[in-house]
Amino acid sequence: MNKTKAMLSVVATIALAGTAIGCASGGGDTKTNTPNNASGGGTKPAETAKEFKITIRHINIRETAKNALALLQDVVKATEAQVPGLKFELDGVEDTVNRDQKLKAEMSAGNPPPIFNLFGGDDTKNYSKAGRLLDLTPILAELGLKDKFMNLSEFTVDGKIYGLPDAGYVEGFFYNTKMFADAGVQVPKTWDDFLKVCEALKAKGITPIAMGGGSGDGWVLNMPVNTMFVRLGGTQLQENFSKGSSKWTDAPVVESFKRFEELKTKGYIDKNVIAMKYADGQAKFYTGQAAMLFDGSWAIAGITGEKSTIKDSVSFFNFPSMGGPGDDTINGGFSNGYGFSSKLNDNELKAVKAFIKNFYTEANQLRELKNSGRIPSMKLADIGDTKGLVADVVKAQVAAKKGAFPAFDSLVPASVKKTLETSMEELMGGKVTPQKAAETVQKAQEEANKAK
Repeated sequence: MNKTKAMLSVVATIALAGTAIGCASGGGDTKTNTPNNASGGGTKPAETAKEFKITIRHINIRETAKNALALLQDVVKATEAQVPGLKFELDGVEDTVNRDQKLKAEMSAGNPPPIFNLFGGDDTKNYSKAGRLLDLTPILAELGLKDKFMNLSEFTVDGKIYGLPDAGYVEGFFYNTKMFADAGVQVPKTWDDFLKVCEALKAKGITPIAMGGGSGDGWVLNMPVNTMFVRLGGTQLQENFSKGSSKWTDAPVVESFKRFEELKTKGYIDKNVIAMKYADGQAKFYTGQAAMLFDGSWAIAGITGEKSTIKDSVSFFNFPSMGGPGDDTINGGFSNGYGFSSKLNDNELKAVKAFIKNFYTEANQLRELKNSGRIPSMKLADIGDTKGLVADVVKAQVAAKKGAFPAFDSLVPASVKKTLETSMEELMGGKVTPQKAAETVQKAQEEANKAK
């Protein structure tokens, strides 16, 4: 086993957070072929199966998701060829619009699409409790897939599985190795080192950190802040928000808000952070206009894509230590994938099973790893010749001695997530203080806890 293969094997043992499992059997030929020996002994032409349509709500709409979309389209074609009469309709929706608006409204009305992008954690818990999600547990057993995934916890409620992660992720800093070398700096290990790196880059006229977190993309701001308050307060801090034993006004959280604000006021984060959307921030990094980008492993596709001017001079490092109990961890898990409506007729259930069987294969997982750098959600026997930036991300994941922790928004209600997004936008815009932002989020958390 080579070194890269060994690293992924180690990854399979890391208790990230979330996930799912796939399954399904195909559905035969596209036409029925039953001979009819009517008078005269002839055989009538085969009858065409009655067409039925199934919507797949997906979030592969950005240029950086074109490989994931291509895979989905291939799976759709294969599944349509197996199930008589099946016709899929692809409904591409931006991820936050799907999660926070469309899917929420559909779940409330009891009419979600048959197949849809689903977030694990609190979303899965709430929708399963409402009876909206298909219980996949017996389907996984039927198809022999129950032990094929790395971690199912984010999609598991009361011992039953309700979602299938399409990939895993880790979050950290992508950085331009050439800019680092030109500024005479190295990968920082501590917060103080990190500030020195940012100052040296700024002195060279280089924007240290690219980031677009405005115009509805406040979740981008939440990513580094999430890692910061876990660094300072430990993983238990975020696990206890919904229990009431941790508060957003606790010192580690407020301190993380202060330090995040500091990055902006010192000019280390792009001055236009609130004016830009997520994709704009990404583009500034992969076109060589900034030295660092805090993002998830899903960003690899864009960073190494056709429009990138830095693909040969980019690497990855985990967020530096901040002197708290959460040091030596990494934000990562299996939070995003597909869910399925509990209201399926026999034909639709047959189609769903075929879709799962065709989508969740080792070959597809390896394809996404190599083409897009997406961390496999299934256990792979071999990762082939994977190298470069993907290997750098895997190395950083393995090097996190205390393992991985899930994103905070898999542990708290959507209302709290949204409030933090708004509060971080206001903080970055100079409209609120760190303390005030913390108080606002805590109020939202208390209201959500009372509503349980």
